[in-house]
Amino acid sequence: MEEKFSDIGKQEALRRLYEGTPFKPFKCAAHRVLMEGVDFNLVYFPLKHLGYKAVVEVTGELFAQMMHPKALSVVLGVSAKLDYPQIKELWSGISAAAEEYGYADVSLDLQPSQNGLCISVSASGKRKALTEHSIPKPASKDLLCVSGRLGAAYFGLQVLEKERVRFENGATGASDEMEKYRMFVGAYLHPELSPNLLKALEEDDIYPSAAVLVTKGLSDAVKRIARDTGLGAKVYAERIPFEGNSFELGEKFNIDPVSAAMNGGEDFQLLIAVPILQAEKFRRDFQTFDVIGHLALSEAGTVLVAPGGAELPLRAQGWQESI
Repeated sequence: MEEKFSDIGKQEALRRLYEGTPFKPFKCAAHRVLMEGVDFNLVYFPLKHLGYKAVVEVTGELFAQMMHPKALSVVLGVSAKLDYPQIKELWSGISAAAEEYGYADVSLDLQPSQNGLCISVSASGKRKALTEHSIPKPASKDLLCVSGRLGAAYFGLQVLEKERVRFENGATGASDEMEKYRMFVGAYLHPELSPNLLKALEEDDIYPSAAVLVTKGLSDAVKRIARDTGLGAKVYAERIPFEGNSFELGEKFNIDPVSAAMNGGEDFQLLIAVPILQAEKFRRDFQTFDVIGHLALSEAGTVLVAPGGAELPLRAQGWQESI
């Protein structure tokens, strides 16, 4: 019987494809392909915000590698339904983000597309020599810290999907519900990372032992850190930071905010492991981060610790089983 991707998961499929070749995964740049109808819906997604968001994602991947942005390459697959002013609007978001995050070189190419808008973004950066020699080896009890609130982007997408019919019928402007939950909608449409984060960490002599960008939910991010470090990890549900009104909105959509944080996507927050000896200084100087857990011995696996103390193995889309 032929195996399906849904049976083995993305990560196991990648492992098998590399197996038997002289190659192995490596991180030298950040790359993302966004496809209309899969990654975004132009019914409610402003083109300027879409361009900005595409750059934020690849920039966040560089930040996770402690790399300062240097060069950005963009290829747009343009369908016949889009005219020049629309592509110019998309480009304005891309160029605004590129300038904000300090890219020195930006290239743009246009290609025809038969299946809607397609955005391919690649970013490269450079790690400072001091940083290269200062990153410590990951260790059990290193603190897991997240740069912002989780689950908000997923809830924002739910609000927008609910409004989609109204937009498709020609409505313009924000509804009362969109205004009420604008922080959630903004988290999905216009995520942000501090452009000065790497500089601040370097100036404070704080070098994470591991880091990833949260793009497919916290469970996936924690499992990636565990895979990359060879360690286990524990996340405490009661320490996960949420946007205000998350539980109210969760009741409206019948979605547990903890589940939205663990399994939702596109929060674009950094999850970093801070050496325990630097914990006090980090907490004092980076108060926008929340400590949500810690690395553990490999035999601990990757678990979510419930308020009552029960440890629940993490599950994430694309992973065959918990580490």
